[in-house]
Amino acid sequence: MTRLLHPHVAPQPGGTPLVTPIHQTSTYELPRTAEAAQIAAAVAPGGYYTRYGSPNAREAEAMLADLDGAEAALLVGSGMAAVSAALLSTVVAGGEVLAQRSHYTGTLTLLGTMLPAFGVDVRLVPQEDLAAAVRPSTRVVYVETPSNPTMTVTDLAAVRAAAPDAVIIADNTFATPYNTRPLEFGVDLVVQSATKYLNGHSDVTAGVVTGSAALVAKAWETARVLGPVCHPFEAWLLARGLKTFPLRMARHNASGLAVARFLAAHPAVRAVHHPGLPDHPQHELAARQMDGFGGMLAFTVADADAAVRVLRATRLCRNAVSLGGPETLITHPASLVFAHQSEAELAESGVDAAMLRLSVGLEEPADIIADLAAALSTVDP
Repeated sequence: MTRLLHPHVAPQPGGTPLVTPIHQTSTYELPRTAEAAQIAAAVAPGGYYTRYGSPNAREAEAMLADLDGAEAALLVGSGMAAVSAALLSTVVAGGEVLAQRSHYTGTLTLLGTMLPAFGVDVRLVPQEDLAAAVRPSTRVVYVETPSNPTMTVTDLAAVRAAAPDAVIIADNTFATPYNTRPLEFGVDLVVQSATKYLNGHSDVTAGVVTGSAALVAKAWETARVLGPVCHPFEAWLLARGLKTFPLRMARHNASGLAVARFLAAHPAVRAVHHPGLPDHPQHELAARQMDGFGGMLAFTVADADAAVRVLRATRLCRNAVSLGGPETLITHPASLVFAHQSEAELAESGVDAAMLRLSVGLEEPADIIADLAAALSTVDP
């Protein structure tokens, strides 16, 4: 039994692995010296205990920090884990969090229900009014740009100017660092669901917080206690996906704009929400703040029944939540993505029952357009 637990494997000749191996272990043997205590006390040690971090997480974090132009990055188990770690590490009871009304469903619940239960004052305002709504008591400003699913853009530089003393946190999942680097506009912490464009293959659930080393260290302390681990295999898959990130994003940008233009010209579509279109309310701001407009869009048809018919008629576009993978996904936000929100919250977020959200994938744009055209033919203009 002892020999089974401690097998002897002779060293083999060979070179260094070209790809980092997966460190599939929960714990690490430590040196029997004072160095062990230093490792245990370090922020995010890579070889101590996998809830604290891993060599695979460290590799992905280095890549993610570089993409965002950040001092440090923290990899966690989901996008909501990143949002939670960032917010919970910066708020205090009695302090005010200012945020827009249009957010991802989990973020809305965190802001509207959980933080107030801990004594945090949360004030939600229309996204376009965010900068003007800052008060001297505002401790944290939380933004999501472009927002989900209306693709409304927040002026990050204006928010920074209006809130010079607040911690500003930005969810950059839809834009990604390929199109927007919020830290360059004065944002303090960036959160992203790495499940989406960063990984890009619909096979990983992960999240990331980037920013200054000091603020990321605080977020890590929160994550260390709450335990939202990104395990070594997921971190390895994410690092692999990041290697093709710029190539994929260039395709998403081009295809997203092509599909948006097609939908904008279709008689059965009442509105298209995509910041790359000239008639988008923040198109000028988006052109200044973004290097590209991504593959996310939403479009509105005649009514809820028409939206359901289009959804059911698509064949190439898959009915699934999430986004940013190689396949094009279509979903009905009011009944699927925002299923946990009330009718009033849906209205405040700009979610219309006649709206469909589209994550434009890596297929040939002509094939995506043909699938949508066939589906839209099932509804009257």
